[in-house]
Amino acid sequence: MEQAPRHRIGIFLGVVQFIFTLTWTVYVIFLPALASQAGIPKQAVVLILLLDQVIFAVMDYATGFAADRVSHVLGRLGHLILAVTLLSCVAFLLLPYAAPQGSAALFLAIVILWAVTSSALRAPPLVLLGKYSPEPSVPWLSALSLFGLGLAGAVSPYLTIVLRDVDPRLPFVASSIALALATVGIIWAERTLTRDAPAVAPKTLNVPAPRAIWFMCAALLVALGFQIHFSLNSAALYQRFARPDQLQYLMPVFWIGFNVFMLPASVATKRYGGVAVASTGAVVAGLASLGAVSANSLTVLTVLQFIAGGGWGCVLMSAVAAAISIGHTGHEGKVTGALFSVLALAAFLRIGILAAQLNKDPEIAALLMWAPVVAWVGGGVILLFFAKTFRKVPTPASA
Repeated sequence: MEQAPRHRIGIFLGVVQFIFTLTWTVYVIFLPALASQAGIPKQAVVLILLLDQVIFAVMDYATGFAADRVSHVLGRLGHLILAVTLLSCVAFLLLPYAAPQGSAALFLAIVILWAVTSSALRAPPLVLLGKYSPEPSVPWLSALSLFGLGLAGAVSPYLTIVLRDVDPRLPFVASSIALALATVGIIWAERTLTRDAPAVAPKTLNVPAPRAIWFMCAALLVALGFQIHFSLNSAALYQRFARPDQLQYLMPVFWIGFNVFMLPASVATKRYGGVAVASTGAVVAGLASLGAVSANSLTVLTVLQFIAGGGWGCVLMSAVAAAISIGHTGHEGKVTGALFSVLALAAFLRIGILAAQLNKDPEIAALLMWAPVVAWVGGGVILLFFAKTFRKVPTPASA
């Protein structure tokens, strides 16, 4: 297959990830008000968010496993992703209409249905890339796909302000329709990728299971570092030098760095392997986080946040590429799904900290400022230690 069609597929998946990630932002913005309309107490909203992450953790692995099974027949995975995503879009669209009915059970049932089905757009699209693309092209295609996630993260602060007083039915309907229309292209993506797909090799894991488990443990550490640094610490760090109304312009800096670093890092991943680049990105992010804690000006802090975001971009992109390589061939979905489950677990732990209000304890809050440094550098060291043990499968030199 020529490079141009594969690049278009990467860009297409980036658009899908952009819209998909924005649906989560819309959900979080309006969940408290919608839950209140449904008769759910305000203090229970955080429990719903925790439940979401538990469902994501279970379903990411399950959908990855299912993707491996379904993809044995060419052309079936795209149809499955589309069917499940359309059901997810219908459930998401119904949320602002179900809430005013005042039935907590109905509202929670729709939330659970949405959470269960939305996992179809997390690991499975990347499985398509891993199964049907030459391995050297996977890092670049993964970076293009994840670019949409970074772009959505950058615009989320503005979206929060713009949608603050909007009727929730409008953004829920608009994002559901946009995501449904975008996902229709997954059929084209699968057909394009499978048109010249290489012969499927026997099912073997490239890395022994214990070492794969170490990879997931390191992934959990670096993901937890990201969750604490960005979601718990960044606003407080900025507010040492900036007013609260300036945060909407400062918080996106992290995601700008995410996208700027991630694309060129895909070249390094192609040459040195995903585990090696992930370990380097984690250490870079950890050192930037260390500097951010002791930054003495807004300018220095902003630069360090940019670098931290870039480090996290390198980690996430190369970790995805590494997961696909570890699972090559026949287990790409299982390993990639497990990676996304780990990311959901890290989000669960971060929300748990907020639910327990541990971040409001001065002593714990002080420890949280240093936690990303330990998590990122610690995870990076583990990845670095095991980098040479992750054997890359020989692939054609051409991308």
